[in-house]
Amino acid sequence: MSNSEFAEPYTIIEPFGGPFKGDVTVPGDKSISHRAVLFAAMAEGTSHLSGVLDSEDVRASIRAVEALGAEVDLKAQPDGSLSGTVTGWGAEGPSQPAAPIDCGNSGTTARLLMGIVAPWDIEVTITGDESLKKRPMRRIVAPLAKMGVDFKPETPETLPITVCGNRALRAIDYASPMASAQLKTAVLLAGVFADGTTTVNEPAPSRNHTELMLPEFNVPTTAGTRVATVTGPAEMLASDVVVPGDPSSAAFVAAAALLKPGSSVTIQNVSLNPARIGFVRTLERMGADIRESYGGHEGKEPRGTITVNYTPVLRGCEIPSQHIASVIDEIPVLALVAAHARGITVFHEVGELRVKESDRLKAIIDGLALLGVDAWEEGDDLFVEGNPQLQVPQGVVFESYGDHRLAMTWALVGACGRVPVSVTRFTCVAVSYPDFLADLKGLVK
Repeated sequence: MSNSEFAEPYTIIEPFGGPFKGDVTVPGDKSISHRAVLFAAMAEGTSHLSGVLDSEDVRASIRAVEALGAEVDLKAQPDGSLSGTVTGWGAEGPSQPAAPIDCGNSGTTARLLMGIVAPWDIEVTITGDESLKKRPMRRIVAPLAKMGVDFKPETPETLPITVCGNRALRAIDYASPMASAQLKTAVLLAGVFADGTTTVNEPAPSRNHTELMLPEFNVPTTAGTRVATVTGPAEMLASDVVVPGDPSSAAFVAAAALLKPGSSVTIQNVSLNPARIGFVRTLERMGADIRESYGGHEGKEPRGTITVNYTPVLRGCEIPSQHIASVIDEIPVLALVAAHARGITVFHEVGELRVKESDRLKAIIDGLALLGVDAWEEGDDLFVEGNPQLQVPQGVVFESYGDHRLAMTWALVGACGRVPVSVTRFTCVAVSYPDFLADLKGLVK
């Protein structure tokens, strides 16, 4: 990453004229949207879905289930979300697809799909774009192989992978080496059709959307702090799902309000799932003026508002390893906030950042260096030494590596600052928040 000429196209982000004020609704939660589409496709009958995130990643899940025989009729709504029906394959099971299923950049689609096709007599080749082909898949292959699933190649590490389904899956008791909602979900979805109780134990809590949603589709699920179980075989039945706003997207709006003097923003109808609002707890520890207010439930998912006010004095803090799973997608933007705080902020055990859509750990350190901020890694820990007097240099060009979380993080440097910055491949924000800049501009007063 440097200020030299880039081969990649870049977008110039100009400073926004005034503070951010008012109410905003962020797009539907990406994790819940994926699961709503995928679970509805697995179920018997027709499910009604609303508030579904219309993004490249979720559309990858839609295309995948269509290729497997589900009927999807989701249409764009005036608010930018998708709403409509999904008719699943139910007890008949998915169809043999005519070609490999391309999951684009969506790791969630690829990993959950392995568990979905595992219990059926089909062979499904799963692939993706160049970025997704570099991401680790062995973590999903290992437990599914224990359940009786075969793979081609036999011990694949990365995509493309061919999953050879097996109707006689074994239930397992699996000690996961990491806190990963994708791993846990893939195993549980295979376990829905295995004979017996499948249990996943984790070293730390991960997102629990699967455990909250499966009972809505008639699958009894036991959910603990670090353990989840399903007992199969179970019959999945259609359900109606309303998707609340995405906390990960809300984190970027919250950061904008914190960093732009005079700002006061309320984010409406956002998921307040405790496993997803770790960023709120982190910002509270930094002294931020931020609070959430409970407003009800969508299914078993709590929702409400998050209100954030500009906070002139922030302080560094430590985020312990057991809390990292609840902030893993927000670490880039939290690191940017930490860059403006007094003292050092430490994110413990964040090695997983190296195998996200990009090597986010290196990208954060390199990007903050362009701002004159010292950030470094020690083992798997990330350190950021803040500078409350941070001044953005002229002519900074940030490399997004085609990673939506990085693109939005670096865009905030320009939007909340006094000089424009450039961000390469900014259009990758379409993966999770296509109207990110437009929503921010709508708050400028």
